[in-house]
Amino acid sequence: MKLPPLGSLRVFDAAARHEAFGRAAEELHVTHGAVSRQIKQLEQSLGLTLFERRNRAVFLTDSGRQLLTMTRTLFDQLAAGLAQLRQPAVDAPLVLSCEPTIAMMWLIPRLPDFQRAHPGIQVHLYAAGGPVDFAAQGADIALRRNDFEWNAALHAERVCDEWTGPVCRPGVVAGASGDAWNGVAALGSATRPGAWRQWSLASGQPAPGRAGAVYEHFYLSLQAAAAGLGVAIGSALMVRDALSDRRLEAPCGFSRDGSAYFLLSPRPCGEDPRAAAFLAWLRQAAAASLPDPAEG
Repeated sequence: MKLPPLGSLRVFDAAARHEAFGRAAEELHVTHGAVSRQIKQLEQSLGLTLFERRNRAVFLTDSGRQLLTMTRTLFDQLAAGLAQLRQPAVDAPLVLSCEPTIAMMWLIPRLPDFQRAHPGIQVHLYAAGGPVDFAAQGADIALRRNDFEWNAALHAERVCDEWTGPVCRPGVVAGASGDAWNGVAALGSATRPGAWRQWSLASGQPAPGRAGAVYEHFYLSLQAAAAGLGVAIGSALMVRDALSDRRLEAPCGFSRDGSAYFLLSPRPCGEDPRAAAFLAWLRQAAAASLPDPAEG
């Protein structure tokens, strides 16, 4: 026997579940007439009466109830099969798109810790910033700061707040007071043009009065500060290791700047065990690298 079109079975399934053509039409975003025509064509194709029409209402016949059992099984199995197809293999690499500076200065040095904790999950890193095209980049997840608007259809998991503060080579400034800035150049970055103003507002402390060089990338301004060319605004995450080994110091500490880091994905991280494990680890690693919230 030739099978009826899958589309007509889908229409029947909706109409049978609701026992109402109008509600089926609303669910399927078609007209009442389109549902009625599809049901009539299906009945003619099968040579069966699936609905009784009485007083402008419809009721399933015995044949209709039997077919509903079949369509429910069919569509449930199809949905489960498609979900399994979309589920990545647990041994497939987890592709992460990450902003270059945080990848280079914070994430990569800590990835061995993740690999030791999860030896079965291999992370492939793709350096990129701003809006992310998951399909084009082949990425599963993306680590971003919320300094731009992303597609509302994406799933966003908050990782941590952003903390910023002035950083420089040890000995460049005398202390944390405004007088300490005398003669010190405030280095800037084209990728975070408002960083000094945001820090000053958040901390209530003045910025240096002398403007220094503006570098194309955030990373370059931090390198310039480490070289003794002035003082730059640093992200607490990104400069954590440089502070630990005394390549940089933070004379004024760090303050929340109002932004935060998020892990973005086209579908919930909970549906992918690899992404869920990475998110949990990422939050722990970030918390261990940031100041105590009581300090802010």
